[in-house]
Parts: sequence; structure tokens; C-alpha cells
Amino acid sequence: MNKYWSPLVDELSPYTPGEQPKVDKLVKLNTNENPYGPSPKVLEAIKQATTDSLRLYPNPDSDQLKQTIANYYDIEPEQVFLGNGSDEVLAIAFQALLKHDDEERPVLFPDVTYSFYPVYCGLYEIVYDAIELDELFQIRLRDYLKPNSGIIFPNPNAPTGILLPVDAIAQLLEENTESVVIVDEAYIDFGGESAVSLINQYPNLLVVQTLSKSRSLAGLRVGLAMGNADLIEALNRVKNSFNSYPLDRLAQAGAIAAFEDTDYFDETCQAIIDDREDLVSALEQLQFKVLPSAANFIFVRHLRLDAEMLASQLRKRGIIVRYFNKARINQFLRITVGTLEQNQLLVDAIVDILQTKD
Repeated sequence: MNKYWSPLVDELSPYTPGEQPKVDKLVKLNTNENPYGPSPKVLEAIKQATTDSLRLYPNPDSDQLKQTIANYYDIEPEQVFLGNGSDEVLAIAFQALLKHDDEERPVLFPDVTYSFYPVYCGLYEIVYDAIELDELFQIRLRDYLKPNSGIIFPNPNAPTGILLPVDAIAQLLEENTESVVIVDEAYIDFGGESAVSLINQYPNLLVVQTLSKSRSLAGLRVGLAMGNADLIEALNRVKNSFNSYPLDRLAQAGAIAAFEDTDYFDETCQAIIDDREDLVSALEQLQFKVLPSAANFIFVRHLRLDAEMLASQLRKRGIIVRYFNKARINQFLRITVGTLEQNQLLVDAIVDILQTKD
């Protein structure tokens, strides 16, 4: 511990992001980026926003973008919150809605889930309980029906890709009315139905989304939350005590164009869904167990080969996937769905590895 650190810093276990390689020509299937790139209309909007106006601060409330999102989801602008990527939105939500300092009522989330959740709990000193997924890696709703200071889970879950239907989320909300339920929908557009349709019915529901995945804007850093206006006010109070200008002018312009270009959005999402199903079929023929995915990635385990060895061998062949050295999932790989060409290179590399191991 450095003598200048606060005691909290020494105790933190920071989140480890997926590798961003510094070498060219790797097939990058490890961080769930969209292989098809942003809409051309987004690129044009950003170009048009690159003017002398960049000397001025952006709109601190991103009013035009909020209105665009409200129109898209048929909600009110007061029900929309924006931040610098969904990780910032989540961090603010943990501080604004989940920090209650009640050891008898921990925050609940799955034991196999987005690994930033326990990091936020450590940062904000929030007591939590990681609830075991069942033997099929599914969320059991009955396990969450106990005293808590809030519930959060991705839907589809990450890294499993398994989807919880909207009617199941509604059931959870019906039976958990005394604390906030946060549904983290980073991957919802690849085969699921958003819980945004429930926010006017349930005042304790917050839905978090990102433009990084389905709208191909991981490099622009735009995240959002939608919920009851009272929940949004809590997020704004924290945001305005921390960073009044989370989204720059270029990010706002690009995000507006991304929501407006529905044709491109629908086309690329469907392409990834189709490519995912083809990849699943190919890997199952190579003796992989593939969990059912509604995301732009798949979670797979080979019936014979060690997962860490397989990840290492793929890297030697110029392909990187995500390996988690964690309990319950240390024999799984998370593989981003790439283009048809990238997916075929992956399959060919696995065939080569299998042949060398036989």
C-alpha cells in the first residue's frame, strides 16, 4: 500500500476488461464488439458535428438525444438518463439506488454474471449476495424473493447469453416491490424483448442499455437508463455531483443518428442472429456444448478439450476469445459472433486443433 493511498484503494479488486490487442491481423472475438460497424448515417452525423462548435461545452442534459430515445421507446424524456457508456450509468445507479448500508438486506445478483457488479460493490462498500444460477446456468426467480437492497442482473445474462423472458421479469417485480430491480440490457437486441415496456407499470424498475453492441458504437461511449422519473432524478443528482458533461457533442450527434437509422439497426442485428445460429450449429458438430444464447456471443464448452488450452491454441492461430478462470465456468469460452469470414476462420482453427490432439 502506498502511503498516499486512501484505505479503500488498497482493498479494491478492479475490473479486468477484455484484451484490446496491440498487434494487427488478429481475429478479435473476445469483447463482443459488433463486426459490422456503425451506420453510415452515424459517421456522417459525427462528421457534420465536427465544427468550430467543439470549442463550446455540449448540452449537459443531452436533451435532443433524450427526446430521440423517448420517441423510439414511446416514453417521456424525463424517464431517460444518459452517461459515458453503460458502465458509468451502472456505477451511478449503484451509488444512487443500491447503496443502503444494510447488512441484513444485501444487493442480489447472479454468481455467474457481469464481473463489474462486485467491483462496484467494493468501490461503494455495498454488501451483496451472489445467488447461484441453477445447473443449467439459469436464474431461479424464487432465489431472489428474500430481503434485499436491490436486485441487478444482465438480460441476456453475461457471459452465459441466457435470456430471462419479460413475463418472468414482471413476476419478479410483482413480488419484489420494496427495492429497485435493475435489468442490464447490453445484449437485448440480439434476440430478446426489452423490459422497457414495464417501466410505467413498475416504479422500481430501471433498464440500462448501451450503444456499444447492437448499434456498433463501442468506441463512442454512450450508455442510457430508462425508468420512473423519480429513479432518473436520483441518477441525475449523482451525475451532476460528479460530471455534468458526460456526453460530448460528437457522441450526442452519433447516438441520435444511430437511433434514427432503424433500417441499418434491424439489418445488422438480424445478420448477427443468423450468423450466431450458423456458428452454433458448426461448433455443435465439433463436440461443443453451447448454452442457448440471445446475445451477440456464445458460451461454449468442448466435451474433451481443456478451455484454457483451447484459448491458447486459438491465439497461436491468430484468434482471440475470452477465457474466464473462475469457479463453475473455467471450462467455458465466450466467443463473440463475428462476420461469416471470421466465424469460418474460427471453425477452421478449431478443426486444426482437434486434428493435432487426436
